[in-house]
Amino acid sequence: MERRRGRRRGIWAIVLLVAGGLLVIGGLIWAAMSDRHPDVAYEKHVIASQNMRPTYEEGSTGWFAMGGGGHELEIGRGDVVLLSVPEWVPDGLLLSRVVAAGGDRIEYRRGETALRLNGEPLDEPYVLDRSLPSTVPFDVTVPEGRIFLMGDNRGNSFDSSLRPGKEQGTVPLSAVRGEAVARPTDLVVAGGVMVFGAVAFLVGGGLGVWALVVRRRRPEPVLPTWPVP
Repeated sequence: MERRRGRRRGIWAIVLLVAGGLLVIGGLIWAAMSDRHPDVAYEKHVIASQNMRPTYEEGSTGWFAMGGGGHELEIGRGDVVLLSVPEWVPDGLLLSRVVAAGGDRIEYRRGETALRLNGEPLDEPYVLDRSLPSTVPFDVTVPEGRIFLMGDNRGNSFDSSLRPGKEQGTVPLSAVRGEAVARPTDLVVAGGVMVFGAVAFLVGGGLGVWALVVRRRRPEPVLPTWPVP
């Protein structure tokens, strides 16, 4: 009786190739089904001020989906964004919340407990002091392609409400550099699954080649287990 050399390696090669391929495909599907932005990079930034308390504390770290111009990110009302506005922050990026977008009318009447968006009270559960929706009254109709920004810490935020001059305090959507997101754990896990699957696939391929090389050699005879006279 003869034993075929490399048979065990061949079996392991098939197992690893199949498992690796399934892991790579599964990771791709997982990433595609994620609610994250598929075409942007994710970065973490240290929060440099108190203007976004209590959502972000000074010195804490936030994750952001990065994309120039805000178009890839589909920025809208309520989003927290990183912006490049040299007139406001000469060095670095500004962190603020989009309160109103192009075409919206946003206003605050002194003595009221909420901003008005298009005539209706705006519910803002994220504001630090909900009894202080703004430190000054304003009435702004946001031009198309621009956004009106306010910090969540309304008592300590030098934002659109305090800049009534040029364009009534609004900034262009093109100033957006990133959108705040939760830590992209799902994408990190999906990436790890794909890497593990790729490694398994490569190891399986190597074992498969080795098994083929070994099988081409002359099979080894299986010696009997009883004594030979």
